[in-house]
Amino acid sequence: MKLNLLAVGTKMPSWVTDGYQEYAKRLPRECSLHLHEIAPAKRGKSGSEAQWMREEGERILAAIPDNHHVVALDVKGKSWTTEQLSEQLENWQADGRDVSLIVGGPDGLIDACLQRANQRWSLSALTLPHPLVRIVMAEQLYRAWTVTQNHPYHRA
Repeated sequence: MKLNLLAVGTKMPSWVTDGYQEYAKRLPRECSLHLHEIAPAKRGKSGSEAQWMREEGERILAAIPDNHHVVALDVKGKSWTTEQLSEQLENWQADGRDVSLIVGGPDGLIDACLQRANQRWSLSALTLPHPLVRIVMAEQLYRAWTVTQNHPYHRA
């Protein structure tokens, strides 16, 4: 199974890239994590939040292959414990499809992205900076994988 992280934002600081890569490289080939950066909308005096969200949402939707299981990161989504995430990971693997995890821009995801999603996942009730979300997701996916493998990384 291939996990695709589709995240709005480019040109991340080196600490974000390094943090993300540290955990993504730990995942094995059969559960690999790949980052696909989505160009953010150009925000300025002209335009609106709705317009920017729509533009980013269309880019996200265009980047999702038809046969992928889609998980939208959404503050209103379901929160999972580490053990529940490891169960999700096993379910995704058993499903046989690759997974696209989608992270919107600073204004969130459009309804079409949420409707395309098979699941909605909330990392936290807190508002997290989007660059940090990449690192947290990579670490949590790695942690969940270690649970499935009875690896000692996660200490319950």
